[in-house]
Amino acid sequence: MDAGLIRSWVEGWVVSRGAASPVVEPWGFTVDVGLSGHVTRHVLADADESLVRKLTETATAPGTWLKVFLQRRTVAPWVAPGWRFDDDGFLMSAPLHPAAAEAPDGYRVRTWTHGGVTRVLVLDRDGAFAARGQVAVPGPGRTAVFDQIETSVDHRRKGLGSLVMRTLGNVAAAEGSSAAVLGATDEGRALYEFLGWRTHGPLTSLVRDVPPR
Repeated sequence: MDAGLIRSWVEGWVVSRGAASPVVEPWGFTVDVGLSGHVTRHVLADADESLVRKLTETATAPGTWLKVFLQRRTVAPWVAPGWRFDDDGFLMSAPLHPAAAEAPDGYRVRTWTHGGVTRVLVLDRDGAFAARGQVAVPGPGRTAVFDQIETSVDHRRKGLGSLVMRTLGNVAAAEGSSAAVLGATDEGRALYEFLGWRTHGPLTSLVRDVPPR
């Protein structure tokens, strides 16, 4: 996995989530997130068996997450007891170009920006939630990070995911970003590939749920 791409994802993700600045480690990054179920995350840009074994044995605080750019089946035999796998994911990237982003009939779009993060909200004609997403741009011309893309079950297959992605892309491009990166779920990957995003590899998540006995 490209180290520069991982760094861009981490640096944009902390802006998107309001987390602490990443601490550079010999193997990647540590980020304090500050949520009860997500206290700290370790992003292993250069993971191997010995590192995963060491961190899963020594990082014992509940709410600790590990992000590993290897497939689950590779990582699973190395993991100490007390950890669970979260949903499988993928690291993806795309060049940014202005694109048409018209809301379908019956929907309206709201956007707002605060602290380097632009949020897009799609509402139906009754004002109910239909879709959302956000993009963080750490600095002028830096790689944009797309995050928390979601479409309500009741409003899927109506082009709203594409609408959110294109609207976010237009915002980031207007701020000088020429490229974007995101951590995709398995469900979202098909949409992003349809929109021209490239999959670079797996993004496996581990969560420490319980303290050691």
